Amino acid sequence: MSETPRSTGAPAHQNVTFPSAGGTAHGYLALPPSGQGPGVIVIQEWWGLTDHIADVADRLAQEGFVALAPDLYGGNVAHDSQEAYRMMQDLPVPRGVELLSGAVDYLLDRPEVTSEGVGSVGFCMGGGFVLYQAATDQRVRAAVPFYGVVQGELPDFSGMRARVLGHYGERDEAIPLESLDTLRETIEAQTGVAPDLRVYPADHAFFNDGRPEVHDPESAAKAWESTVAFLREQLA
Repeated sequence: MSETPRSTGAPAHQNVTFPSAGGTAHGYLALPPSGQGPGVIVIQEWWGLTDHIADVADRLAQEGFVALAPDLYGGNVAHDSQEAYRMMQDLPVPRGVELLSGAVDYLLDRPEVTSEGVGSVGFCMGGGFVLYQAATDQRVRAAVPFYGVVQGELPDFSGMRARVLGHYGERDEAIPLESLDTLRETIEAQTGVAPDLRVYPADHAFFNDGRPEVHDPESAAKAWESTVAFLREQLA
């Protein structure tokens, strides 16, 4: 994962604050043109809450969702891959899941949110957190990891209510294709429902249009179209 962020060193996007994990958290909230809709959490890459992640929230809002991207790094954005790796390592998985739980509390308390549960969409590090969050929080009804990097052991999915739609690149050196077989088999064995894990002729971070060296417009468009349809179906 040696990619560079869309806006290197730019400040994190923040426009809301909310209580979370015993403190005050920040995030970026995007509302749909209608003013209300189902709630979706957008989880950042290892860079932080960058332009790209805020743009994904805006795009989801244009599709009719109330989208919240919580800032898991407390306002920090990585300048390079070494700093991003350090920041990711400084965020233990249980702490990240706790912060995400507070974000779900806040989102479901918003009067604009019409759904009883939420969708969760994440990228790279955030894709891994999508799976951890869905495994522990039954309010997550739709889980969409984009090239999700799982740190360590797979979580226990036996209590998960969410359906899973995953997007991965066949040339992604960070996520071997055989690991997707393990993920698929584990989720199906523990929940009775096989996840829909889709593989595209693309690299890691193929959805990030701020990285032309790996962005694959065709694969990204297909993944986006299916994601929007999946979220609408699961959060109806």
